[in-house]
Amino acid sequence: MDKIKLFTGNSNIPLAREICGYLSVPLASASVRTFSDGEIMVEIGENVRGRDVYVVQPTCAPSNHNIMELLIMIDALKRASAARVTAVIPYFGYARQDRKVAPRTPITSKLVADLIHTAGASRVLTMDLHAGQIQGFFNIPVDNLYAAPVILEDFKDRFSARRLVVVSPDAGGTERARAFAKRLDAGLAIIDKRRSGPNVSEVMHVIGDVEGEVCMIVDDMIDTAGTLCQAAQALKAKGADKVYACATHPVLSGPALERITQSCLEEVVITNTIPVGDKVGLCPKLRTLSVAPLLAEAIRRIHDDESVSSLFV
Repeated sequence: MDKIKLFTGNSNIPLAREICGYLSVPLASASVRTFSDGEIMVEIGENVRGRDVYVVQPTCAPSNHNIMELLIMIDALKRASAARVTAVIPYFGYARQDRKVAPRTPITSKLVADLIHTAGASRVLTMDLHAGQIQGFFNIPVDNLYAAPVILEDFKDRFSARRLVVVSPDAGGTERARAFAKRLDAGLAIIDKRRSGPNVSEVMHVIGDVEGEVCMIVDDMIDTAGTLCQAAQALKAKGADKVYACATHPVLSGPALERITQSCLEEVVITNTIPVGDKVGLCPKLRTLSVAPLLAEAIRRIHDDESVSSLFV
């Protein structure tokens, strides 16, 4: 691992340091500053010529700032003659804009993919893309890991003696929920949801038997938590004993914390793909798991030219 360099911007320094700890490499030196007019300035603080470089940067809020920070850092590293730059993006922003849903609308996730490629990235390592087809938007290799191994291990330790029903909060997440249910030997239920606008949802009914069961809602992200809390309420109305939830990406914008706190959810398990800061302290129902070991193992295998396919579970 002597030729590996791992950099990070300002968006998730704790995760980057944790990854470095698992790889036994120091976090490389880079200065990322913002001028008074908002422009970003990056200065690489050490030699990267001929090195295998990884930039850890989730493009979470403020999304536009973090995307520009990532692009500028990639450009700086390529101009410093790095042999290969891999963009490690634990949370890929703009992933929900993956298709045209109305006339004269953009496909912004494709635009972001083009920008990352044009900036000079040789490869992308990400986690739980909102839509799998986003991998095809890139003209460079993409490794889309899943947080499922981390979450499943936690579930097995805590619910091994109890009957679970894994619940998808909408039809689009059925495949994810089915995969969880299969590995946990649990039941499966689906929430039929109709969305009337962005961040607005209405739960219609529950497909599947949840009466008297412990339910686990599985999703890829929690944004305003409207869908999540309405799904939990619908499950309780159908006789569910207890309702838990898990999600890879804790976006947690707007009234999310207040909604989760006041909801009937017992607990919400999230990962650290996005820094949550003091949000866990403000919402006692949140509990965080770390995906740093998974990302670190993927980085090690990419660097050593080993297969990473066994991590795609």
